[in-house]
Amino acid sequence: MATTSEGDAVERTRDDIEETLGFVPGFWELNDEDLVNEWPNFKRHAFEETAIPPKYKELIGLAIAANIKCPYCQHFHKQAAKMHGATDEELREIAFLSSWTARYSAIIHGQDYDLDTFEDEVGQMAEHLEAQMSADD
Repeated sequence: MATTSEGDAVERTRDDIEETLGFVPGFWELNDEDLVNEWPNFKRHAFEETAIPPKYKELIGLAIAANIKCPYCQHFHKQAAKMHGATDEELREIAFLSSWTARYSAIIHGQDYDLDTFEDEVGQMAEHLEAQMSADD
């Protein structure tokens, strides 16, 4: 049985969800302890300023959602990305980039390519590209 302070925390959390979203969506019907622990982290990353701008967070979320094939996540992150100003062109590009990472991962895994060799080669490419960028400045 929940103590009074735990009950107060649950009530404050539900009130905060309702204030933030307009109501408490059914998917937030978690057990009390999980609700109190999960909501602040979700709210911070979904609705507050963090190191990553909101539109970028939502485009990243959409790319991940496409790869894990979650229709709930795809819908949420696409709508949130649009709300934060994502254009149709950006949404088309993120759809391509979502497939790109997975495709190259499959290719490299299919080759059973050595990870240490790959890491060395990425370092060499980065050095070359950085040198080119410096020369262009």
